[in-house]
Amino acid sequence: MTTYSLRRHVTLALCMLLLGGAIGVSWQYWFQSSATKSPHKIKTENVIQEPEVLYWYDPMVPNQHFDKPGKSPFMDMELVPKYAAPPNQTPGLTVDADLVQNLGMRKVKVQRTFAPVELDVPGILAFNERNQVIIQLRADGFVEKVWPLAVGDRVSAGQPIAEIQVPAWLEPQNELLSQSAANNPQLLKIQRARLQLLGMPDTLIAEVEELRQPVTRVTISVPINGVIALLGIKSGMTLASGDTLVQINGIDSLWLDAAVPERHATQLQPGDKATFYPNNPDVPGLSGRVEYLLPTINETARTATARILLDNPEGRLKPGTSGHVRLQSSTEQTALFVPTEAVIRTGKRTLVMLAEPQGRFRPVEVIPGHEVGNQTLIRAGLEEGQEIVTSGQFLLDSEASLLGITIEEATPHTMETQP
Repeated sequence: MTTYSLRRHVTLALCMLLLGGAIGVSWQYWFQSSATKSPHKIKTENVIQEPEVLYWYDPMVPNQHFDKPGKSPFMDMELVPKYAAPPNQTPGLTVDADLVQNLGMRKVKVQRTFAPVELDVPGILAFNERNQVIIQLRADGFVEKVWPLAVGDRVSAGQPIAEIQVPAWLEPQNELLSQSAANNPQLLKIQRARLQLLGMPDTLIAEVEELRQPVTRVTISVPINGVIALLGIKSGMTLASGDTLVQINGIDSLWLDAAVPERHATQLQPGDKATFYPNNPDVPGLSGRVEYLLPTINETARTATARILLDNPEGRLKPGTSGHVRLQSSTEQTALFVPTEAVIRTGKRTLVMLAEPQGRFRPVEVIPGHEVGNQTLIRAGLEEGQEIVTSGQFLLDSEASLLGITIEEATPHTMETQP
């Protein structure tokens, strides 16, 4: 063995001795350090506790639960575990903030605002009895001519109805045209008044004075636009003073009688807004104001009548038309409202998607009320100041359904209104 080989073996032996000593020291230091730690702390650091599995399910059939993993009987896929939520945490979805922004989700706060009372009740149109005309004869006469009209016909102002001969007008007209009346203004005034009491129109009296010729024949014309409700004359009839010739109901305005349930009658007052929607879909809704509430209650239906005056300048509305009336009463009470677009109606229940801190979302059942504009009243299920999703909520609801997230039912007693 040469001197070089001997030196090489000695150097290798020393390196191995030093390496073995370093390993021994390191092992002793690790053992002593580990011995100072409590067994409980070591277990906590080294053991990761898995969340509890409640059940397994098929995402395509989330309502069907299984007590062990395996193949789905519905689809060619493995069942998915449903984990229990952490303590004090309600079931929900957690969505990354970037994804929320990319999906364009919008959120609004539940607000408390004035809640006008709205009622949807049946209604029927009727003639406005303040817009009626009755034409009577004030002196004996007889009918010379009648235009072909009948009850129910629609007539216009100025349209002729009948031609009447009134002999009783002759004597007063002769006295009016006499020389003595012409020279006596007081007597002239008396004779004019006498003819007026006998029913002679002022225009006809002026014509007689101008032409200096007596007139006993007069044409009765329709004074207003409307419908003939009574026609009591025929050609050749003899008439007595006080006989009714015709009755006309105007149609330029109509009464709308709305049947309001007795329990809601005190919530309305004159001036409240009313909108009438006829059963005929071709007729648009018409707006008006409550004129007054009749002071009686229908004993059979237990309803009060709210009378609304509706303008009908074109005569499109017909008395007897039925439909429903939306009555909106002003009130000083407030209630919770959310945008109507945020409400999810499934057919069985109504939901909104509640937005919680740290990007969590969960569906909440609500009990909706009536709509006011683009807002929906919430009778139960939400509290003032909570945030809900108004855009993208359907995507979240679908995901919640796939995950089988339970939805807490709303109870009506959670609704609050305050003056």
